[in-house]
Amino acid sequence: MKYIKRITVLTALASSMFMVSCQKDFLDVVPTDRVSDASILSDSVLFEAYVINRYMGTRLTDKEAEGTLPGFGRGFEYAMWSSLTDESIYNNDDNTWLIQRGQIAPENTGIAGSFWGRSYRSIREINYALANLDKVPVSEGKKRMLKGELQFIRAFRYHDLIRNYGGVVLLGDKVTEISNDLTSQDLFDRSDIKTSLDYAIAQLDEAAALLPESNDNNSWKLGRATKGAALALKSRLTLYAASALYNAGTWQAAAAAAKSVMDLNKYSLYTGGYGNLFTSNDNSEIIFGRLYAIGARHVCLEIANGPNSYNAWGGNVPLQNVVDDYEMMDGTKVTDAKTSYDPQNPYKNRDPRFYATILYNGATYRNSTIETYTPGGKDSKDGPSNWNTSKTGYYLRKFMNDNLPIDNPWDVAGTQTWIYFRYAEILLNFAEAQNEASGPDASVYAAINAVRQRVGVNMPVIPAGLTQAQMRERIRNERRIELAFEEHRFYDVRRWKIAAEKENVPAYGIEIGKNGTAYTYKQKEALSGKSFAEKQYWLPIPRTEIQASNNKLTQNQGY
Repeated sequence: MKYIKRITVLTALASSMFMVSCQKDFLDVVPTDRVSDASILSDSVLFEAYVINRYMGTRLTDKEAEGTLPGFGRGFEYAMWSSLTDESIYNNDDNTWLIQRGQIAPENTGIAGSFWGRSYRSIREINYALANLDKVPVSEGKKRMLKGELQFIRAFRYHDLIRNYGGVVLLGDKVTEISNDLTSQDLFDRSDIKTSLDYAIAQLDEAAALLPESNDNNSWKLGRATKGAALALKSRLTLYAASALYNAGTWQAAAAAAKSVMDLNKYSLYTGGYGNLFTSNDNSEIIFGRLYAIGARHVCLEIANGPNSYNAWGGNVPLQNVVDDYEMMDGTKVTDAKTSYDPQNPYKNRDPRFYATILYNGATYRNSTIETYTPGGKDSKDGPSNWNTSKTGYYLRKFMNDNLPIDNPWDVAGTQTWIYFRYAEILLNFAEAQNEASGPDASVYAAINAVRQRVGVNMPVIPAGLTQAQMRERIRNERRIELAFEEHRFYDVRRWKIAAEKENVPAYGIEIGKNGTAYTYKQKEALSGKSFAEKQYWLPIPRTEIQASNNKLTQNQGY
């Protein structure tokens, strides 16, 4: 127990300084703010608590994880991952604009600099637990489950590393110590993408064989890994592997991985309303999520993202770019020659998911109406708290629970489950992979139409007779709409290798004028300088990590 040894040295020094003859090491006690490794390994309850805490990570950057520690991704944060894409911008910057403008660098990673350090710290902690699991006095059944959880979490950390940096350093089961030779090259050699993916996928196969199909008998039902969670992460990774950026797997394998989740017959699409899906803490669609509780302080989505007239901060504001990609209720696109879209009434008869995702001028919200027009609109620059006015003319609606307070929400709001995996993603994974493997067969239509038609008001099915290329575009747009703001877009446009096209389009918003009862709509640039360079298909490894390796760690190309 290293901290006890250090305290003993201090005790001896103090004794000699004060010539104390007493032999008792009165400072050789366990600090009250920590638990020794011996205690953890001898107590099954403490060890399980250690495992549960591996679902969280350490806070590494400013304004990250307000209160509770960060989990996977940026769910309950100020700036969300969508604000590094063509979905939204973060109204008050918070180190996002430099990434939108293509200025990210190893010395300045903005909000995208914590993946490397946090992931490897977590992997080291998991390796420690796996190395000592056999010492814990626990039943074989429980031991299997805990091992499966640890392998799942480790695979999730590698998944985050791979999708952000490409090939990564694979540590296996190695537990590094300060006393180790940390200049050893094998601690810094990066494997290629295929080897990295194969390792993480193999870990998930092992985890799936060990994990239960459900956690129905404990209070962490959705917050701890299950067989379905492991297979869902495998589905995502195999989809990435087959994609153009990775080119390290097959579409057949990706389709099979998604089908293995479908064949569990455990999950189904939620039919209680698309918007309610994200405020219902437990439903048939959620495969794995992060639970939040009253009293566990964290960023509350309602105050962080709500309109300025509601005393909220207008955080992650949607772009016109994504608004334009929502279909009409009849299935036409706003750019189609025979569209039903009316530019003088642009928010009428849109895909129902639009109304559950984006707050627009005229939208009903909390017993009032959103007013982003000028002059005089209460949610425009003419309204109260105008420093929080949306730069795009829109506010985020998705994830918000109207039953939770905006004013002074701390410790009483923000209780939604943040969803990491849900069944709709699996269906869309399957549709994409199967279309690429075999073309748009009946199973592809069935998967994508199921997602489209559960939204509360029936959307028309995808038209029959599409070519593979036409279906590809349909599926890509369906992912854009169905999974909007859920941390998929950033990775999707990269793995499809269309980021250079999509992310070099200006960040558009809307300017709405009002004259009497008539409105005018004018597109505007909400954030200047939006830019994407080829090197940005991968993030840079932070310069501090390169320096800590004595320059043995290889930086991504272009940085």
